[in-house]
Amino acid sequence: MIALKPAEQFRPPYTFSNSPHAVRRFPFPYPDDDYMYSVNIEQHDGGPAGSVYEHAFDVDEHYLGEVEDRRLVLLEDAQRCQALPHMQTASWDTLELLMVSLAQDYPEHFSLGRNGDVWTWENRPLQIRDVFTFGDAATLPYPPMEYITRQVQGDFVLMDQRNDNLYMDAGMVTTQADWSLDFDLGMSFSQWHGPVPLAGELGVFDRALRFLLLLQVGRPVRRLNWTMTINPHLDTSPENYAGWGPSRATVNAGNAGELVYLRVELQTLYRLPRSNGILFGVRVYLLRLDDLVTNPAWARRMHRVLKALPVELVDYKGLTRYRDHAVAWLAQFDDGVPTPARTLISGLA
Repeated sequence: MIALKPAEQFRPPYTFSNSPHAVRRFPFPYPDDDYMYSVNIEQHDGGPAGSVYEHAFDVDEHYLGEVEDRRLVLLEDAQRCQALPHMQTASWDTLELLMVSLAQDYPEHFSLGRNGDVWTWENRPLQIRDVFTFGDAATLPYPPMEYITRQVQGDFVLMDQRNDNLYMDAGMVTTQADWSLDFDLGMSFSQWHGPVPLAGELGVFDRALRFLLLLQVGRPVRRLNWTMTINPHLDTSPENYAGWGPSRATVNAGNAGELVYLRVELQTLYRLPRSNGILFGVRVYLLRLDDLVTNPAWARRMHRVLKALPVELVDYKGLTRYRDHAVAWLAQFDDGVPTPARTLISGLA
């Protein structure tokens, strides 16, 4: 059974922290001592017991704090959850996938009863019990996608497939890494990813789009993406820049271990059966450098990756003001010992 912490704060005064178990299961993202874009997609069909890959959607010790932070973000800005009118079927697809998965994988916390179109959903940690008619939004307190994604960790984007392309036509996005659902809503796959440097020239997103257009129902895939942030702030959106951006200037070589966090996204993609859309889940994990270096292999590799990171990626990921401080702090943990190549070094892998 997952031990859920009391709700932590992901905004000042921060109370977020990782238990030793959460540190061990952190999805460390670097297969080599340097980093460049790759499609790096693999089947999402389970993983080591206890790892973030074990279940379809990971629920961990931070559940209560993350859903509370989402509630606060939506109170401040309701536009963080939007769905274009033609995405209703995909929204019900999303509700079904998430409810069935959570009830199956975490029966101690969630249950789903289905009697024809009359469904009973119970979320014990949030003390929710609702009976509703599947397909009838009037029987729920929120629209179907919003209703269920308010109760799940991570962001969710719904992509509609048409004209041999994918379009971001709905989403619940409150923990994003400096991009805006309100701005990107309705964009095609290439338009959405247009600001990413170097990847276009490498053909990364062209290959990814071709792959995703062929994604099949029941054959989900996953990949890791990463950036860094100062303090354990989940909502690093353009809309809330004043709440997190200025903190980048507070880092120095002495406090980098305390203030700088590696921010990893476990991205999962599911083909939806009724709408033929794709659900793109983006689950965020935060790890303070002080905790990261308790794994010597991670410490070495983190130092080497940051030190060799191309300047275009340093700028794009927003690391310019503090990358050198983080590299200087991490240098004390790099003894030059080789780390295994092409291996994700995870305590549970």
